[in-house]
Parts: sequence; C-alpha cells; structure tokens
Amino acid sequence: MTVRAARADDLVAVVSLEQDNLGRDAWPPGLLEEGVHGRVPFASYLVAEVETVDGPVVAGHAVVSVVADIAELQRISVDAEHRRAGLATALLDAVVATARTGGADRLLLEVREDNAGALSFYAARDFVEVDRRPRYYRDGATAVVLRRGVGPRCG
Repeated sequence: MTVRAARADDLVAVVSLEQDNLGRDAWPPGLLEEGVHGRVPFASYLVAEVETVDGPVVAGHAVVSVVADIAELQRISVDAEHRRAGLATALLDAVVATARTGGADRLLLEVREDNAGALSFYAARDFVEVDRRPRYYRDGATAVVLRRGVGPRCG
C-alpha cells in the first residue's frame, strides 16, 4: 500500500469513495476535482493505493488543510473491501506528516457522534474531544470535535 498525493486520474475513485462512504455528506464532484488538480488553497488531497491482481487501485482518500498552526482533517474514507487493513492509519499518518510539514502544531477533525468505530479509532491515536456541534450534519446528527497535537508545541 502506498499513500501519495492525489492526481487528476484519481478523480473517479475519490468521487466514488465520497459517495459510497459519506452519502448525503459527500462533497460535490466539482470540489473534489478542484482538489485533485491542486486548486484548493491550503489543502492537500491524499490517496491510499493498494496493489490488486488487476493492478493498483485507489482504496482510500483523505483531505487535510493547514492554515497557520492549525490543521484540519476534512475527509478520510476507505472502501469497505479494504477496511481493517491499515489504510486509515496510513492515511492519518500521512495527514499528520502533512500537518507538521505545513507548520501546524495541532490537528482538528469532526466525527459523527453515532460513529463509534471512528471515535474509537481516533481515541486510540491520541485525539481528545474538545467540542460538540449539534445538528452539524445534514440529517441533524451532532459532530464531535476532536484534537491532537502534531508538532513541537503539541496542544
């Protein structure tokens, strides 16, 4: 498995990951297209690529923005067939490295309060709850805001 910057030829896979995994909360294809072409300021679009018998396949993606000393994990998803194989961890590690390189000392993200698997995943990786955003998602679900340090001033 390889984590790398997304390229234009990854667009179809990234759009599919968004739609399959994030449903009503998926970003529109136009925004994803801008991102994989590198036209979204302060944002890095990453993909996790796995080798299959048919060749390499994009099986996960992440989007991180870095502004000043704060990074935000805006998206992360892995296709169902490749879950529990370390792709999310590899993507998160790449996000943390991108945040550090960009000068961030902390990484924020939002996760649905009813997504127990994601909450457990992030807790195991040193994220702590810092806030809640009621009715954040289109269906009215609450977002839990999580934070972890990533730089020399971790906080």
